[in-house]
Amino acid sequence: MKEFEPEQVEAFASFMQDHDFFYIAGHKEPDGDCISASLGIAAIAKAFGKPYQLLSAGPFKRIEIQEYKPLFSDTMTFLSEAERRRTGLLVCDCSEIVRLGEINGDFKNLDTFVIDHHKTAGCPERAQCIIDADAPAASALVQRLYERCIGPVDKNLAEILFFGLMTDTGFFRFLTDKDADALHCAARLVSAGANPRDAYDRMTSGKSYSSRKLLGVMLEHAERHLDGRLVVTYETMEDTKKYGQEGRDSDMLYSALLSIKNVEAAVFVRQETDATCTAGFRSKGNVDVSAIAARFGGGGHKNASGMSAEGRLDTLIPAIIKEFARIM
Repeated sequence: MKEFEPEQVEAFASFMQDHDFFYIAGHKEPDGDCISASLGIAAIAKAFGKPYQLLSAGPFKRIEIQEYKPLFSDTMTFLSEAERRRTGLLVCDCSEIVRLGEINGDFKNLDTFVIDHHKTAGCPERAQCIIDADAPAASALVQRLYERCIGPVDKNLAEILFFGLMTDTGFFRFLTDKDADALHCAARLVSAGANPRDAYDRMTSGKSYSSRKLLGVMLEHAERHLDGRLVVTYETMEDTKKYGQEGRDSDMLYSALLSIKNVEAAVFVRQETDATCTAGFRSKGNVDVSAIAARFGGGGHKNASGMSAEGRLDTLIPAIIKEFARIM
């Protein structure tokens, strides 16, 4: 991670001081890092003595974050025009307003500050931003902002931020020799009371039987391409109808696929509707899957990205494989 410039911290602190109310929002279909970063920003707002509203379009598909669902709303608190002029929008774990999803309300003309760590992120027009693609999680950026602006985190916040950091680092599995700062962040959170064993159990336990059956179907669908360096699997609408969406475990699926000898990248495509699909990409080493995601209007990190696009499995999968052939 890059060290914050003093000007960045000052700009963020000024943003907090200069507004009377805050909307705090992360990307749709939130994961643990998105939720943890949002709650971390809420803790900063509370420390500044500022009221706020946590927003999320959902859905809260992941079992490990469902306990936080009651804290979030998909409908913005109504504010008068005078109140809106004193309101700030804090966006975490994404930079594109469109990725916030279907929120009932209007984000237009709100003063905006973005905190993100995706490689494909860009600062929206007229917004202020802290974007660090070298940061392993948005939660790590929020932790460091809290420490710089407020001070050491307490036990409750440490547990929340540790959970977010572990979500996006795969419990340290995705870190490299360039990520010593992330380990220092984790160490400070553990010193504050975060329990690594509890966090791991929370991330990996409680999965439904049907989700394990679906995992087997995904492995059955898997096929190798590009001389075995790329493996692709998919989920049909019939699969979703049969096994449901509860307790999905994409992390285990990607781990299984990337553990195959000679595989450098893995792709999972789901038919969401008759005309739309979502896809996730994971890779090892220097295979930059964010470049692939960007070709289809998506984005993310070098080794972990995603996208949503119009199309069907039989046409979209060949198109994705063709793009991978350009870079592998």
